Amino acid sequence: MKKELLLGAEAIALGALDGGISGVYAYPGTPSTEITEYIQKNSHQRKEPVRSAWSANEKTAYEAALGMSYAGKRSLVCMKHVGLNVAADAFINSAITGVNGGLVVAVADDPSMHSSQNEQDSRVYGKFAMLPVLEPASQQELYDATREAFDLSESFRLPVLLRLTTRLAHSRAGVEEREVRPQNRLNAIHAPERFVLMPHNARRQYNHLLGMQNKLDAYSEQSWLNRLIPGTGSTGVLAFGIAFNYVMEVRQAYGMEFPVLKTGCYPMPRKAIEDLFCRCETVLVAEEGYPVYEELLRGYFGGRNIRGRLDGTLPRAGELNADSVAKALGIAPKKLIPVPEIVANRPPALCKGCGHRDLYEALNTVMSTCSERHVFSDIGCYTLGALPPFNSISTCVDMGASITMAKGAADAGLRPAVAVIGDSTFTHSGMTGLLDAVNDQAPITVIIADNDTTAMTGGQNSSATGSKLHAICRGIGVDEQHIRTIIPLKSQLEENIAILREEIAWDGVSVVLAYRECIEAAARKKRNRKGTP
Repeated sequence: MKKELLLGAEAIALGALDGGISGVYAYPGTPSTEITEYIQKNSHQRKEPVRSAWSANEKTAYEAALGMSYAGKRSLVCMKHVGLNVAADAFINSAITGVNGGLVVAVADDPSMHSSQNEQDSRVYGKFAMLPVLEPASQQELYDATREAFDLSESFRLPVLLRLTTRLAHSRAGVEEREVRPQNRLNAIHAPERFVLMPHNARRQYNHLLGMQNKLDAYSEQSWLNRLIPGTGSTGVLAFGIAFNYVMEVRQAYGMEFPVLKTGCYPMPRKAIEDLFCRCETVLVAEEGYPVYEELLRGYFGGRNIRGRLDGTLPRAGELNADSVAKALGIAPKKLIPVPEIVANRPPALCKGCGHRDLYEALNTVMSTCSERHVFSDIGCYTLGALPPFNSISTCVDMGASITMAKGAADAGLRPAVAVIGDSTFTHSGMTGLLDAVNDQAPITVIIADNDTTAMTGGQNSSATGSKLHAICRGIGVDEQHIRTIIPLKSQLEENIAILREEIAWDGVSVVLAYRECIEAAARKKRNRKGTP
């Protein structure tokens, strides 16, 4: 079999393709985006077609993947950690219904918040749903675990959560391919007693899920993702997922021989963990993310000497690394060369020539005449309008919150109440907020910064791509006279200011479509036409 140099995200994609998937469903979100992009670029080489277009949001993606599974085919659904919040309703309930064809949900967490609002730990969701969770520690393990996850899903008839983090998703290593499995289709199931979650069915299915837990425990005890690296001494390390790499780096670099229990399959392998605690006086729990299992183990073992994130032995927030693990094991940190003051962090900024720059110039001019300047924004490139030189926006909380927060503020009497949202974010989760505003006739102005792509994550198509927004807003019920279009260009500045001023002054729901193609997307199109990379 051939060997390829792959990102961790790409290793999952290749594992899914070689594992016989028929479809991938996802909404782009760093650090998970590359999983779906790899499948989109490489699935055409397969004998059988693989469905791979982007979904409107993570909830629709998960439900479509569940539908493919219901029909008997293997499906992969991908998202970042906050995307699982959006898909949580379907995810939790699919643990009750179970699945037919293998269903694997790959979730990429982002410790240290490199490109996210928080650093939540998706293992909590897996535990909450009482589903098997796999957390590989290398690119090869990601590939192998993805293939196995589909078998596991069909064996237990449950979804399987595959967790990775930014550092693993965006680093490369050699991955050796295994045999390619053809797509297979199980018979579509007609099982209303499982899939119609009326209370009497849901209670029975929930008891069935509870009855599966002993089998999941037994599987975890035998999993190749859980294994003991023997050693000596009174201190042992329980290392979860990618934290295992940091622990082994320290062990090798300093010639240490402490025992390490590598854990990458949940539920936790209790017998192996109990054995480690029996051997060692002190156990360091190293897990990337929340101290999920450290907290549980403190309950299991009472006063035993456990070290980790909760007691400050390891940092409570952010990513782990070899230095933090070494320090936790009592090794003095290495003296590093200080960074010269001439080297300064450069904050992110909107691209030169970006249409959002001209939009914010016009918006700032209008808002400067208002006694209160509050602009509710959303998640996308345009969020950079919070930084100098624009200082244009006041909030950015979660996908779609700009419109609903503006509506709530208007309900509280705030005038004007202005929301800025991108085209992709609007179709992801902004439409329902606009519907609420229309139903209440809330006096808000929604500015949709339409650059015809999902620019922040690399220029993927979205459900808004193709100038659909005017029709969507009209269908939701916005008055046709108050759906206006502006072109964010210097040459259009005065006209744009006039339109924004009129609509912000309107005592009702208005939408301003600020359309200008992303300059990076336009440049890529131009290069592709010329045949250059």
